[in-house]
Amino acid sequence: MTVGKVCNRQVTIVDTEDSILDAVHLMRRHHVGDVIVTRSTPGGRRPVGILTDRDIVIELLGENVDPSAVGIKDVMSAELLTATESDSIRDSIKRMRTAGVRRLPVVDVDGKLVGIFTLDDAIDLICEQLGDIVGTMKSGFNRERRKLD
Repeated sequence: MTVGKVCNRQVTIVDTEDSILDAVHLMRRHHVGDVIVTRSTPGGRRPVGILTDRDIVIELLGENVDPSAVGIKDVMSAELLTATESDSIRDSIKRMRTAGVRRLPVVDVDGKLVGIFTLDDAIDLICEQLGDIVGTMKSGFNRERRKLD
């Protein structure tokens, strides 16, 4: 299965020129822990960074930095790891583990932002698959029981 099949296509985005407080308000309004920082190009929006709630807490609040004194581009993670829609979930999770990230912006073949794949998405998928496995086992037990009755 590919990342493009399971990623969340509703991505909260900001521009590098937006304020940290703008980003915080968007995170709160959309109940997300990150915003993807993008730049607009003629072909669409391209991801250039990610800003997480953890970045804000650790880099700003933890260091007593006034959020209005810095911009998104000063705090965002600019070494952005992305996945394409056709990347496998397994390979993407391995890349996330190696890089130590929990979120992976998903881009199309032209590099335009199309979604985000998170560890929560991976956990949801695994739980769904485990449920299917348990259901299959129960069906097998019930089938065997009916044969014995």
